[in-house]
Amino acid sequence: MERLLNVLTVFSVVLLILVLRSVRKAHIRVEYSVSWLGAALTLLALSQMEGFLGRLGQFLGVANPPLALAFITGGIFLIVFYRHSVVLSELKDANISLAQRVAILEFHLRTLHEEQKAKSGA
Repeated sequence: MERLLNVLTVFSVVLLILVLRSVRKAHIRVEYSVSWLGAALTLLALSQMEGFLGRLGQFLGVANPPLALAFITGGIFLIVFYRHSVVLSELKDANISLAQRVAILEFHLRTLHEEQKAKSGA
């Protein structure tokens, strides 16, 4: 169990460093990095609380604390992935709306240009 917690600690610290480095280099926006930072900090805290994991495992009905840890880790990342799926869906909808508005504006510009040509040519 101790080895697993040490691996999780290293994993959490690496995740924290990667996210902070990505924010610094502008590879990821700050508002999207918050959920990754929260997940990394939660995993880091869990990896330092062996007694809490035992009690949490009992509460979840799992006799093995590492299994409880795996369950919690999977749940955390599932929540993060869901949040990003929602953001991606909103961005896709906004992109479609923007493309439609640009098409309407192009139509109006073309119409105005043709009207102007007709008036000057007549």
